[in-house]
Amino acid sequence: METTCEQRGVLHSVYLRGCPSRDLLELIANKWTALLVGALEEGPKRFGELRRRVEGISQKVLTQNLRTLERDGMITRTVFPTTPPSVEYALTPLGRTVTMHLAAIRGWAEQHTAEIYSARAAFDARAAQSPEPVS
Repeated sequence: METTCEQRGVLHSVYLRGCPSRDLLELIANKWTALLVGALEEGPKRFGELRRRVEGISQKVLTQNLRTLERDGMITRTVFPTTPPSVEYALTPLGRTVTMHLAAIRGWAEQHTAEIYSARAAFDARAAQSPEPVS
């Protein structure tokens, strides 16, 4: 049986399986969320601008992530009555509340990439030298 925060008398704790704050943690822990929010920190962007800014994201994944962020109130989608219609995405006040946290995570990743890759290489070298366990 799943235990929710309310059943345990706790307002929110991401460590509890049924706590709704886990959904939010999943949202902000998504790499595409971190990159899209970062791109939108610079100001409103059109779909094509976001796709060029966030290299490696497919059109489908970009669309899915933008819809999720819009649904969760993190971004707005504004359609302009042009031919063809143009659409612009921007951070909401709620979306802006997470920008400094995601910027810190992006910065940490950029700062520690060499250390992580070095640790991985050392681990892989040790694993390659270790004898296989006997079954």
